[in-house]
Amino acid sequence: MIRILARDLRLAVRAGGGFGLGLAFFLILTMLVPFGLGPETARLAGIAPGILWIGALLACLLSLDRIFALDREDGALDLLATAPVPLEGVALAKAGAHWLTTGLPLSFAAPGLAVLLGMPWPGHLWLCLSLLAGTPALSLIGTFGAALTVGLRRGGLLLSLLVLPLYVPTLIFGADAARRGAEGLAPGTPLMLLAALSLGCVAFLPFASAAALRVNLR
Repeated sequence: MIRILARDLRLAVRAGGGFGLGLAFFLILTMLVPFGLGPETARLAGIAPGILWIGALLACLLSLDRIFALDREDGALDLLATAPVPLEGVALAKAGAHWLTTGLPLSFAAPGLAVLLGMPWPGHLWLCLSLLAGTPALSLIGTFGAALTVGLRRGGLLLSLLVLPLYVPTLIFGADAARRGAEGLAPGTPLMLLAALSLGCVAFLPFASAAALRVNLR
């Protein structure tokens, strides 16, 4: 698993698609919001947690189709299926690599971008913590969706349609935790629910992803 994780990290760094694409999309989206909604600072500050969480969610979505598709094309996925490592471990390593190259950088970049939207300073820490707690769930759900569509041509759109409804609970709890932190309220409950959601995804979705891969590799 560690070798698979390290291999995916090397490929993401060499290709630049993992680190650069998500961050660039997140930055552009955050910069476009004031042009669409107007420059009123109070208005932007009120919706900043939701906008930043939606931006992070869409940025994670951009690279989901690369999780298994490239390995499927060059035959590496068939080799991984016959390797001593169980497919559940392969799916977990793939999700970990996706989170390290997408979710983790977005979590640390978000407080800096929150300044552009005028988000109150007390909310920056909670925004970062909510993303750190919630983006693992986004990567694991996305890995499951990528496993379901790995055998389909042009499955990117179908992948998005499958995954986006499953992202809704994470988005609700994450944006609520950041909003409560920005307004000076206690964000503990939504943050704990967010962490529980990620832990539940770690416990169950690698098995579901492995089952989907076995069906698609037959």
